[in-house]
Amino acid sequence: MNEINQIVSDIKSGLIKPIYFLMGEEPYYIDKISDFIEENILDESEKGFNQTVMYGRDVSIEDIMGSAKRFPMMAERQVIIIKEAQDLSRTIEKLTSYAENPQTSTVLVINYKYKKLDKRKKLYKAIDKIGLIYDSKRLYENQVSDWIRRVLGGKKYQVEPKAAQMLVEFLGTDLSKINNELEKLTTILPAGSIITPEHIEDNIGISKDFNNFELRKSIGEKDVFKANQIINYFAQNPKNNPLVMTISLLNSFFTQVLMYHGLQNKSRDHVAKALGIRPFFVTDYITASKNYPMRKVAQIIALLRDADVKSKGVGASQSNGDILKELLFKILH
Repeated sequence: MNEINQIVSDIKSGLIKPIYFLMGEEPYYIDKISDFIEENILDESEKGFNQTVMYGRDVSIEDIMGSAKRFPMMAERQVIIIKEAQDLSRTIEKLTSYAENPQTSTVLVINYKYKKLDKRKKLYKAIDKIGLIYDSKRLYENQVSDWIRRVLGGKKYQVEPKAAQMLVEFLGTDLSKINNELEKLTTILPAGSIITPEHIEDNIGISKDFNNFELRKSIGEKDVFKANQIINYFAQNPKNNPLVMTISLLNSFFTQVLMYHGLQNKSRDHVAKALGIRPFFVTDYITASKNYPMRKVAQIIALLRDADVKSKGVGASQSNGDILKELLFKILH
């Protein structure tokens, strides 16, 4: 995040690089930087003749270099943005000759999603010398709640921990999807609002009572009735509650419970740091560790692996609902 702020600050100050190579696993930040450049380097009156957007599937490296070598028309700079440039991965190294001697009046922005340049090769070294290479890393699941808080905080909103966790457990680590839902919430709710699970349920459609967060909590507490209520709801709404995500989240939870069992220092702050969770959720792990001894937790992790294999159709003819019911019975008994 600090690196992005620095890029934005430099551009605002007029410190503009001839090449921005935006690569990596997290498309959200690539789009954010690219959009900022697209919107801010040229005045509106200059964009018509001097701003070009191309797509990797439609152009060759030679096309890009030819356009980049042109001079701007009645402006100090031209901006060329290559979206989905990962489609050019087989020939991307051909850009080296341009990167070694770029046109100083051109700002070339390359969006290279889900892939990376090889640091050992000439292109990386050439761009690194005169331009900017940004490696957009995907956040781990336990980092996304804090990211949600920071994004909302910047817009003068707060979010309850359970509400943030509901978003993470429903949408995973896809920041673009999460940001779209946050945009929806901040459009509907007045600035200064504290976003609650009820807001998430009413405006995004994630049930505040029947979701993976509540399933995990009820299993940790060995609340058999509530856990069965939730999985029955999941069986009736499979599209919104895919089994593969439920198994993945339960596996993460019990892996963390296993880690908790192994901790010498069980103070709240140390547990939160060691497990990569917010202190608010530590109580859930303390409760689960009392209900599930270390040996049982190890057995549950093995059960989750078996269920994961079955959910992918290997060696089982059960429905996903039946796989989940069988799994829950074995976990709780």
